[in-house]
Amino acid sequence: MSQPLDAVRAHVRGHFVAAGIDAEPDSASVTFLGLERMEVLRFGPDPNGVAHYVTLGCSRHPMSEASSGVADPVHGPRAEVVLTLRATAPTPGLARSLAVVAATPAVEGVVLVADALIDLSAPLWEGAAFTAVLLGDSALPDLPLEAPRDPVHFLTATPLTQNEAAWVRLKGAEAMRQAWLDDGVDVTDPNRRAAQPG
Repeated sequence: MSQPLDAVRAHVRGHFVAAGIDAEPDSASVTFLGLERMEVLRFGPDPNGVAHYVTLGCSRHPMSEASSGVADPVHGPRAEVVLTLRATAPTPGLARSLAVVAATPAVEGVVLVADALIDLSAPLWEGAAFTAVLLGDSALPDLPLEAPRDPVHFLTATPLTQNEAAWVRLKGAEAMRQAWLDDGVDVTDPNRRAAQPG
């Protein structure tokens, strides 16, 4: 069976072309010792000034919990990570941080799912106030793969400050999303203020 990455790339490219982003994405390649290469694709900015970053490499293998013993090379969930930001500030280092998130299943035996908190304990990009991401379901539809492989699921990654990450641990993902809504926070703004949950 062929690797799914070519299909993932074509699927994501088709999605953003349909959304009005015709240009080929910029691509950054990130390698970690002992792991296969990760790529981060940058689509846009779109007509609204929003750029979309998509990892390419996490879905190469199915994810499994570290406690599950031997990893199944065929069966199991597959995912890629999508981060959306307004292109109003430079974000050097963001591609590497996203690649770290996408490599978490291979490095730490973590299965990436909606509502998961991934804490990098370091700024997501140079000068950023954000040190973690909250995963959620994205607008990108799943990509079916050749049976018996699971489809590739695309997860949004929303940047979090340290205080917001602590709030997620205390109250949960939905409480954080509600706080953003109540506070009128634009989570795609790279310069946004942190929400102040009550």
